[in-house]
Amino acid sequence: MRETMGADLFSGAVYVFWAKQTDRIKLIFWDGTGVCLYAKRLEDCEFRWPKVQDGVMRLTTVQLSGVLEGLDWRRVHEAHRTRVPAQAG
Repeated sequence: MRETMGADLFSGAVYVFWAKQTDRIKLIFWDGTGVCLYAKRLEDCEFRWPKVQDGVMRLTTVQLSGVLEGLDWRRVHEAHRTRVPAQAG
């Protein structure tokens, strides 16, 4: 992969490959103990991805999780933390 794409598989990035059929994907990533291949085919919908810019697609962990569930990545956001007041009143 390093020679073909100029990418380091051990960098912590997730490499996504999708077919012409928009209901199928494969992901390759290093989990710290080995290289993992994840493949998924959706039954009732298709994967929605952001545009690739300079050969790279950037998603947060939460957005990627949503995409893998078949959700639109633009509608998935991290939960906002609620600030706890220091004192009542």
